[in-house]
Amino acid sequence: MEKKKIVSIEDRIPKLKQARKKKANRRLIFYLSIFFLLISIIVYLQSPLSNVKTVAVTGNSFISDEAIVEKSNITNKTNIWTINETDIKKRLHKNPTIKSVEITKKLPRTVEIHLSEYDRVGYINVDGAFHPVLGNGQVLTSIKEKSINGDAPLLMDFSDKANLRKMTSELNKLPDSILNMISEIHWKPTDEDKNKIMLYMNDGYLVDGTIRDFATKMKVYPSIVAQLNPDKKGIIHIGVGAYFESFDKETKEEGTNDETED
Repeated sequence: MEKKKIVSIEDRIPKLKQARKKKANRRLIFYLSIFFLLISIIVYLQSPLSNVKTVAVTGNSFISDEAIVEKSNITNKTNIWTINETDIKKRLHKNPTIKSVEITKKLPRTVEIHLSEYDRVGYINVDGAFHPVLGNGQVLTSIKEKSINGDAPLLMDFSDKANLRKMTSELNKLPDSILNMISEIHWKPTDEDKNKIMLYMNDGYLVDGTIRDFATKMKVYPSIVAQLNPDKKGIIHIGVGAYFESFDKETKEEGTNDETED
């Protein structure tokens, strides 16, 4: 049999002492690290190091970044951990152009405010100035433009605010591709239909319709126009049923009436 090597206790003691010392050192380093980390956190929270340095605003087109930051009440003296997101959202939602607000804290000192605004669906002309109209019916009287660039139709004769809101609500449902086809929308109420409207299209057609369910009915406009002769313009009726009435027909009828009168 092979003889096993026997190590005496005297030889093992130094090694055991060394292992215990290393273990104790590692434990001390761990506790010291935790201690200094906690101290650093406390210093960060209680010092200007945790004050907001940057407020980044995105998604806004009607309101300036400066106005948003001022309304939020966030300054370089605001501690990032004391920001009340609910209060800020309430303050910003008082602006009629804002649909939703998202606030994100990015450590160590940055706050991001992302806005979602109501879409501009039209313009109203007041004393020669064009004011944007939003999808919620709000007219931005503070914004005055000398001309419009065709990104939304001009709304004419909408003196009744309730009907204006109905109209803008319907326009808000339209895809941009169709909205950009509309040049002007005139409110032309009659005794039979208080919601009657007439549209002047950029491609030369007129559309006779009504505010009620306008978005649903108007979505078929491109397919109707695609079936028409582009050289013959006229009125596209999208009321109870969709049909086309040529301007040439009206001209002929007028000529016939004139001859009869003579």
